[in-house]
Amino acid sequence: MPYIIGEIKRFFRDTSWAVHVPRRLQELRLSLAKAVDELSARLDRSPTTAELAAHLQLTSEEVIEGLVASNGYTAGSLDTPTSEDDERGGGLADRIGDLDPAMTGIENLQTLKPLMARLGERDRHILQMRFGDELTQAQIGQELGVSQMHVSRLLNSVLTRLRRGMLAGTC
Repeated sequence: MPYIIGEIKRFFRDTSWAVHVPRRLQELRLSLAKAVDELSARLDRSPTTAELAAHLQLTSEEVIEGLVASNGYTAGSLDTPTSEDDERGGGLADRIGDLDPAMTGIENLQTLKPLMARLGERDRHILQMRFGDELTQAQIGQELGVSQMHVSRLLNSVLTRLRRGMLAGTC
């Protein structure tokens, strides 16, 4: 009889979790649930992590690990409303998957790479000094031995070609 009861308990313990959780944490979840009930009745409030740890003779980290693992017992639906007082309504699935504004930057960077590779060494060096090293046009002019006005024209020309390439797909 005890063997059969043990096998039934093991079956439910091993198959009723939404995600795989180690048996040690499954058993810790049960111990924590019992301890919370006992301490809540005794203290007339929810027990703290330290109180649970002292009651079960565990460390606070082990109690926290058990509490986190207990979240894997049931899985919530993505369609479950997030809260009743939320005016947007809908579930979690309606809130995740929004457009990521950083994706545009990544797409632009990927489009810009081959365009930059087609530029001449001097043009890339000018862009590096201006946008990488953050030098002024006058400082770039001194470095190259040309006027600030000439640097302005060179930058305008290079940026116009890159912009045109980004919009058209070629440089």
